[in-house]
Amino acid sequence: MIHAYNKEMKQMRRLTALIEREDDMCVSLCPELDIASQGATIEEALANLKEALTLFFQSADPSEIAGRLHGEIFVTSVEVAVG
Repeated sequence: MIHAYNKEMKQMRRLTALIEREDDMCVSLCPELDIASQGATIEEALANLKEALTLFFQSADPSEIAGRLHGEIFVTSVEVAVG
């Protein structure tokens, strides 16, 4: 038996979340969409970013999503000489 809720299952998308501490707050950023949020803790900043992304996907027109969505994002580190 197929349940009715299967038709309404939401598509999941894996996005990048970058979090950094700024003074007494944590700032979270999704670079694929240039959406940011903040919170008092890392967990709160991440939860607030998830909420902001969810609201964006619920309210944005598909053309806006396509226009803002960056392709692949590569997160790595680099080593440079300083001084």
